[in-house]
Amino acid sequence: MGVASVRAISLAVLAAFSFLCVDGDGIPTTLDGPFKPVTVPLDTSFRGNAVDLPHTDPRLQRTVQGFEPEQISVTLSATYDSVWISWVTGEFQIGDNIKPLDPKSVASQVFYGKKKHRLVHMSNGHSLVYNQLYPFEGLQNYTSGIIHHVRLTGLKPETVYYYQCGDASIPALSDIHHFKTMVASGPRGYPNRIAVVGDLGLTYNTTSTISHLMSNNPDLIVFVGDVCYANMYLTNGTGSDCYSCSFSQTPIHETYQPRWDYWGRFMQPLISKIPIMVVEGNHEIEEQAENQTFVAYSSRFAFPSKESGSSSTFYYSFNAGGIHFIMLGAYISYDKSGEQYKWLERDLKKVDRKVTPWMVATWHPPWYSTYKAHYREAECMRVALEDLLYNYGVDIVFSGHVHAYERSNRVYNYTLDPCGPVHITVGDGGNREKMAIPHADEHGQCPEPSTTPDKYMGGFCAFNFTSGPAAGRFCWDRQPDYSAYRETSFGHGILEMKNETVALWTWHRNQDFYNLAGDQIYIVRQPDRCPVETKVI
Repeated sequence: MGVASVRAISLAVLAAFSFLCVDGDGIPTTLDGPFKPVTVPLDTSFRGNAVDLPHTDPRLQRTVQGFEPEQISVTLSATYDSVWISWVTGEFQIGDNIKPLDPKSVASQVFYGKKKHRLVHMSNGHSLVYNQLYPFEGLQNYTSGIIHHVRLTGLKPETVYYYQCGDASIPALSDIHHFKTMVASGPRGYPNRIAVVGDLGLTYNTTSTISHLMSNNPDLIVFVGDVCYANMYLTNGTGSDCYSCSFSQTPIHETYQPRWDYWGRFMQPLISKIPIMVVEGNHEIEEQAENQTFVAYSSRFAFPSKESGSSSTFYYSFNAGGIHFIMLGAYISYDKSGEQYKWLERDLKKVDRKVTPWMVATWHPPWYSTYKAHYREAECMRVALEDLLYNYGVDIVFSGHVHAYERSNRVYNYTLDPCGPVHITVGDGGNREKMAIPHADEHGQCPEPSTTPDKYMGGFCAFNFTSGPAAGRFCWDRQPDYSAYRETSFGHGILEMKNETVALWTWHRNQDFYNLAGDQIYIVRQPDRCPVETKVI
């Protein structure tokens, strides 16, 4: 018997074994699809316009003294044996006369170990301060506290580590926190639950999302962009859910940077113990003087860029057990001649699907959303990258940006394809902007093609369809076949890998009880039917 025959039999046995895990629970699988499109009617009692938490809310207040650490978070490195610990020391300043703190004045130290009261290891890191400056009268400038990033290495898989961060010489140390490392990469080891959330902001709906998310006890949080919406406010703190509508006369698009500090304080109880992996959204662009962009985003989070061969904070990759995650940037070059494309191709070639069978990709604006808001906005990115991701067998794509939920059938180039990825939009975290409600396929809702490009995403690529049910038109006249399920609501999702070929995806609405599922499906890989590029460099 040849090698190919043995492999085919093995894969058939594996597929049969996979269905032992899912048979009988009533949850559909992607093998049952493609599914007839479903649109859940809008729940008019749902609070679609989120209201900001006031800055006086105790969860947003600074509760430490002097240079004690706050806004503590954990970020994964590229592999299980390393993590990043990040925090802020010192107070931010905002006003006319600000004086940046000296990053070298406070050490970046993390003491850690496997026992809570025996932190026998210590690592040093680096620190920085960033400024948001505006050369216009009446606008307030901002300078951050000292932001620290320390990488811990040599860690064991699936192990709880306790840690304390800060500067022992002052002394100014945090309380003792803990995190658990990822399972080692391999086809049978996976995090129990991965939370996926996007477009979060800092509203009362945000608090509901995070409360629901915490109740699901995730091992990892994947954040698909649009963090705190600091760019929806003037520098005096006045906010709006439509900046351009309310503040059309401002000389520059302002931001209110304390929102980042508020967000870091609010999230600390969660992300000081559960690793969070973030990719940039459009609200992180934050234009300022001298054409600077993404300064807060690139400064406040740690990224495994260097560890994954990337030279940028905008794109990187990492492993979580048997999953290879690819985080891509939509607001920088993604053309074949650009660095991101070249990095992506190198990264994909390195992936060994025998070690990490699952491939999950993430970026902010969705390619396959049927809502009027941001409809086909990322078409140039899709045209540039879809073939590459398809050829290397990406299984699932997560995006945000559209403030609603949508799950696709397996799709490639707008065509149903059993080997295409499932695209899932989860831009429903609870931000202060309005929910996305109209669909582009509804009568009178199809946008003019010229209005669709985003100025930060390159040229115009969204032309009328040339084939299929929507041939000759810019929009379908009904819910497209590639759209399996869509609903306007706030919420978050949980991804659970059951084995090499079966994953359970569950979307939770905020208005439901914690244990209810708004949408649920088993996503099944078919490596025997859908071979992928396997060039290893």
